Amino acid sequence: MTKESPIKTVNPATGQTEKVYDVMSDQQIDGILETADKAFRWWKATDVSERTALLSRLAQAFRDNREELARLAAVEMGKVYREGLTEADLCAKIFDYYARNGSRLLEDRPYEFPSKAYVMYEPLGVILSIQPWNFPYSQVVRNAAPVILAGNTMVLKHSSNVPQCAEMIERLFREAGSPEGVFANLFIKGPKASEIIADDRIKGATFTGGVNAGRSVAEAAGRKAKKCVMELSGIDPMIVLDDADVELAAKTAVEMRTRNAGQVCNSPKRVIVDKSLVEEFVERTATLLREVVVGDPLDDATGMGPLSSVKAAQKIKEQIDKSVEEGAVLVYGGTVPRQGGAFLVPALLRDVEPGMTAFDEEIFGPTISVVTADGEEDALRLANDCRFALGASVFSTNGQRAERLARRVEAGMVGINTMAGSTPELPYGGTKDSGYGRELSDYGVHEFANHKLVRF
Repeated sequence: MTKESPIKTVNPATGQTEKVYDVMSDQQIDGILETADKAFRWWKATDVSERTALLSRLAQAFRDNREELARLAAVEMGKVYREGLTEADLCAKIFDYYARNGSRLLEDRPYEFPSKAYVMYEPLGVILSIQPWNFPYSQVVRNAAPVILAGNTMVLKHSSNVPQCAEMIERLFREAGSPEGVFANLFIKGPKASEIIADDRIKGATFTGGVNAGRSVAEAAGRKAKKCVMELSGIDPMIVLDDADVELAAKTAVEMRTRNAGQVCNSPKRVIVDKSLVEEFVERTATLLREVVVGDPLDDATGMGPLSSVKAAQKIKEQIDKSVEEGAVLVYGGTVPRQGGAFLVPALLRDVEPGMTAFDEEIFGPTISVVTADGEEDALRLANDCRFALGASVFSTNGQRAERLARRVEAGMVGINTMAGSTPELPYGGTKDSGYGRELSDYGVHEFANHKLVRF
C-alpha cells in the first residue's frame, strides 16, 4: 500500500516548509475515537460546574499564550500578528462566556401545560469538528466550548495547512486540565473525514468551509441520520443607501476586506451602493486602500499579510482578471507586489453586475466589488440575487429605514451600520447555500443536545 503523503505547514510569506506531520494510521484514529467515546460516558455525568471550571481555565490559557498563538498563525497561514492576538483574545472571551453562563444555558425549559412539562438538554456523544485555516483558533473554539459544556466530547479534523495551530489548541486543553478524551486532534486528510462520520462512535459533525466539501460532509452524516451544523461560503452584500455615512461605509469595507487578507466568510464581498453615492464611495475607498501596507505578517508596520498560499493568491488574481474581461473596471490593486508569492495588492472593482465573476462567485481574498443600485428596491433585489446567504449589512443614517430593509434581506445575519460579526453572546450562521444550524450563544449549546421532553 502506498503511504499517504504527509501534512506540511508552509509559511506563505516565505514559501518555506516549517514542519511535517505524518498522517494518522487507522489504528491511531480508532484509539482516539475509542478514548473520546469512553470519556463521554462519564463526562456527560459530571456536574456543570466541573465543565465550566475547565472552560474558565481554558480562557486563561489562551490569554497566557496569546503571543505564541499569534506567531503560529502568522507563520502557518499569514495572519498579521496583531490580528492573531485579537483572535486569541476572542477565544478567551468565548470560553469566558460559556464558563459564566453554562448553568443558565443548560437549565430545563418549562412549558405552559395543564400539568407539569419541561425540556431537558442531554449531550449526544462524540462530535467531529471539521474546521478551516482562516481563523485557526476561534473557528475551533466557538464550536468546542459549547459542545463540551453540553457534556459532549470532541475530535478535531483541522485544515491541513495549520497543523501546528491544531497541535497548540490540544496542548492548551491538556495544560488547562482537560481530561483525556474530552478534546483531541485527528491529523488526517479531508476525504478521511467522511469515513469517520460513518463510525458509530461519532454522533454529530460541525463543519466550516466551502460549499462542495460541506455537501460531502452533510451527505455522509445524512446517510447515518446524524446531526450536523454547516457554516459554508458567503458572498455577503453591504447595502449603502443614499443617506448613508460614506466615510463609515468605506472604512468598514476596507477594514473587512483587508483584515485576514480578505479571507473572511462574512465580509462584504459585494458592496451595493446607491448611484448618488457611487463616485464618492469609490474615491474614498481607493484612497483608504492605497494606505494599506502589504508585507510580513510579523512586522508591526504591516496592514495586510499574504494570502494562505500561492495557489490562493493566484486564484484571486484570476477571478479579478476575469471580472475585468467581463466588463468590471479595476480602479486599484489586483496586482502582485514585489514580494511575489502569496502576496496580493488589495483590489477595488467597480461597475460589477450580475453574471460577472465578482458578483456570482465568492472571492475569498482582498477584493471590494462595487455594484451600483438605482434606489432602495434595486439594492434589495441585487442583495438577494445570490445563492449564498450568510451575512449582510445595511448602511443608512436612518435607523428605522435600515431596519425595515434588513428584515427583507435574505441572510442568516444582518448588521446595521456595522458587520454581523462573531461574538459569543449572539448566534452565528446562514441560510441558502451558506449552510444551516447556528454556532455560539445558547444555540451553540443546544445544537448538539437531545431536547428531551418530560411531562406529567
